[in-house]
Amino acid sequence: MATMAECRSALDTLSDNLAGADGDVRSAADLDRSLSCHVRDLDVTFTGRLANGRIRVLDTYDGPPGEKAEIRLAMTGDDLVAMVDGELNFAKAWASGRVRLEAGFRDLLKLKSLL
Repeated sequence: MATMAECRSALDTLSDNLAGADGDVRSAADLDRSLSCHVRDLDVTFTGRLANGRIRVLDTYDGPPGEKAEIRLAMTGDDLVAMVDGELNFAKAWASGRVRLEAGFRDLLKLKSLL
């Protein structure tokens, strides 16, 4: 099982990957939205902001998210680390229910290029 430190490192790596992307991925990541990532097996939630093509983690809370972020992710720590490492395909994980992504309709349309 991935640790909290490994999950935080994965989110930092994801942020770096988004910042270095171009084309459709860069455009999709260039939103300004609140973001939460609930790591179900650790029962912690990382909250922050997706802005200027980067994810900035601001806080970590025990349990599920207390407030509803504009973009919400939920998954296990192992799945988070595997996705960032390129070992787990996000679209397949999302379609199978291993990863949950919730956002407004327009944001989902924009984020689809990340799939």
